[in-house]
Amino acid sequence: MRVLAIESSCDESAVAVLDDARGLLAHVLHSQIDEHRLYGGVVPELASRDHVRRLVPLVRAALAQANSTRADISGVAFTAGPGLIGALLTGAALARSLAYAWGVPAVNVHHLEGHLLAPMLEPEPPAFPHVALLVSGGHTMLVEVRAIGDYRLLGETRDDAAGEAFDKTAKLLGLPYPGGPELARLAQDGRAGAYDFPRPMLDRPGLEFSFSGLKTAVSLAVKDPGFDPARRPDVARGVEDAIVATLVAKAMRALEATGLDALVVAGGVGANRALRGALTAATARRGARVHFPRLEFCTDNAAMIAVAGLARLAAGEHVDLAIEARAQWPLESLAAPRPDPKES
Repeated sequence: MRVLAIESSCDESAVAVLDDARGLLAHVLHSQIDEHRLYGGVVPELASRDHVRRLVPLVRAALAQANSTRADISGVAFTAGPGLIGALLTGAALARSLAYAWGVPAVNVHHLEGHLLAPMLEPEPPAFPHVALLVSGGHTMLVEVRAIGDYRLLGETRDDAAGEAFDKTAKLLGLPYPGGPELARLAQDGRAGAYDFPRPMLDRPGLEFSFSGLKTAVSLAVKDPGFDPARRPDVARGVEDAIVATLVAKAMRALEATGLDALVVAGGVGANRALRGALTAATARRGARVHFPRLEFCTDNAAMIAVAGLARLAAGEHVDLAIEARAQWPLESLAAPRPDPKES
C-alpha cells in the first residue's frame, strides 16, 4: 500500500509518499518563515493563501520524487486538525479532491498523532508501549502511547506551551521570528547560573506543566531599568536551562509513574540540542532509552502524517465526501485503527 499525505496545519506546506514495503519514498516541504517574519508571527490568512499556491506543485514534486503516478497511490491522508482552520481546509480540500479524482480512499489524521508517530520513520523505531513527551509551540504534554490510536494523557500545560515560552522570551529580547531557534543560538553564549529563573511546578507532585510564571519572570528581568542588553545571552541561557530542567524532570516522573523504560520526544522543541542532551543523559541514568525523530521530522511535516494515515488506511478507515477540519481536536478522542465492518 502506498499513501500520499498532505500537511497544512499552520505555516508549513508539505507532501510525502510512504510505501508500506519500501518506506518513505518522498518528502517535500515549503516553509512560510520568510512570509511571516515581517509580522513577528504566523498570520493565518497569509498562511492559508500560501498553502493554496504551494500544495499542488508540492504534490507533483512528491510524486516525481517517489517515481510514482496516481495509479500507484492507494489512498490520500491529510491533517484534519488541530491547527489554523483556514490552513487545514486548504489541505483537506485538496486531499479529498485528489482521492475522489483518483478513485481511492481518503483518511483524516490528527496532527499530534502524526508527531507521536514520527519516530516510527527511524531505522530503530520505539516499541509500544512508551511515554511520549510532545513539545511544540502550541503543545506541551506527556502521553502514554500504548499502540497506534491508543493514547492516555498523563499531563499537559495549564497555560503557555514550552515552545511558546521560548518564542515569547525571544520576542522580549528582540530576536527575529521564529524565536525559539534564535533564542537557543543566543543561549550558547550565555553563562550558566547567571539567571536562575523558576522551574514551574517542580515543587509539587504531578505531571502538569505551567510556563506563564517563567515568562513573567523573564519580562520583569528584561524590563528592569538597570538591565544591560549585553546580558541577553545570559537571559536566553537561563530560560533554556529552566525549560529543559522542567521538561526533563517531568519526563522522568512519567517514566517512574508508568513503569515504562522508553521515552519518545516529538514536536518542534524536540530539535533543541540542550533538551536532547539532557534527556539522553537522564534516561541513561535510569537505564531507559530515549527516541528522537531526525531534526527534519521534529517540526511539521507530511511524512509523519503519512505514517498515521497508512496505519488507518490499512485498517480500512476512510472519510466520506465531506471536507472537514477541526481547529480543536482532543487527542484522547482518537480510537485505535479498526477495520470498517463494511469492508470485511
